[in-house]
Amino acid sequence: MTKNNFASLILFLFTTLLNAQIQQEVAPPFNIKTVSFVQGGQNVIPIFKLNEGFQVQFDDLFGNEANYYYELVHCNYDWTPSQLVKSEYIQGFDNQRIQDYENSFNTLQLYSHYRLSFPNKFTQFRVTGNYILKVLNEDREMVFSRKFILYEDIVGVPLQVKRARDVRDINFKHNLDFAIKTTAINFINPLQNVKVTLLQNGNFNTAINNIKPQYTIGNDLIYKYDKETQFWGGNEFLYFDNKEIRGVANNINYIESKELYNTHLYPNKARANQIYTFNPDVNGNFVVRNLYVENNQIEADYAWVFFLLDAPAYFGKSDIFINGMFNNYALNDENKMEFNKKTGMYEKAILIKQGFTNFQYVLADKSKKIDNENAIDGNFYQTLNDYQVLVYYRGVNERYDKVIGKGMASSENIVN
Repeated sequence: MTKNNFASLILFLFTTLLNAQIQQEVAPPFNIKTVSFVQGGQNVIPIFKLNEGFQVQFDDLFGNEANYYYELVHCNYDWTPSQLVKSEYIQGFDNQRIQDYENSFNTLQLYSHYRLSFPNKFTQFRVTGNYILKVLNEDREMVFSRKFILYEDIVGVPLQVKRARDVRDINFKHNLDFAIKTTAINFINPLQNVKVTLLQNGNFNTAINNIKPQYTIGNDLIYKYDKETQFWGGNEFLYFDNKEIRGVANNINYIESKELYNTHLYPNKARANQIYTFNPDVNGNFVVRNLYVENNQIEADYAWVFFLLDAPAYFGKSDIFINGMFNNYALNDENKMEFNKKTGMYEKAILIKQGFTNFQYVLADKSKKIDNENAIDGNFYQTLNDYQVLVYYRGVNERYDKVIGKGMASSENIVN
């Protein structure tokens, strides 16, 4: 082998390895806030039917009308880039400037609000699958990225939430029983070609993957596992509501008026050793709202929200984070609590856009692995969670994983 051929081989192998890397979400910098997928005017879990319209919205606290661009990457089931070239998964082109933006109005915190709609005149999607949206700055450097999924309704996915079958977990876990039913596809080698992803409240960080059909009945695939499809039940999300940013309301102790309003919440106690108490929530979601304005997107203000957690027993064991859909369940320093030895309390202040916000306290080790078993607020089978099952299929000689169906159920209808 000549030196040139050897160099070409090394370059090919390096490129192949690079392309095979799992695409991780990149958290936004401090100035980028309230990144959300919006459909019908509401924040939603980023799972959309192919050709449905949706938006990606975010705020830039610098408020200088900076130029941002977007790029789309189509991925396999395992979030590695697929073999498709860009013209095969989008009609048109990406790498376009986000042109829909406006500045905040009558707010203490200046910001520019950006909206990116899909499909748009430049970009329409051709195929289903996993996608990574990358938002780039003027120098084409990535600012942040977010996952979303496009699917088609080709198969039915009847789904039922049950209590755990193991008596040791029966009071703490939810088990998903489901099937994949269709007359439109004759599955070939379903143990290899059919894959599923199970989600609790749309949280990709706690997804269950790589579960094979337990058995088949004709062309139906049946999943009735005892342990493999179980989630810890968790507890109901906590919340605060500062739509009236100058006044106290439920769960808000007092307000300080400074450069920005400071919203101080009442201390929360660890609920793991308490009995379950029903507390209506929106399963981690949030609603941006200013009580006295018409356009919440640009007239809702930001406030420093001060969280207090009374849980000294956890000090020195693991890190504690505050998360929800408002920060994409991120486990980073911006959301990590600090222990105050004088008060014996965990504390954290986070800049959040005003409105109704669900949040939870999460225990994780130094490698960011979440400890659900020892959750600060416990695990209860009575907890109301929404569950989603996504079905992927790659037929013979096909080059990407199609998403061919979605199942949904709530533990509100849990059965034994």
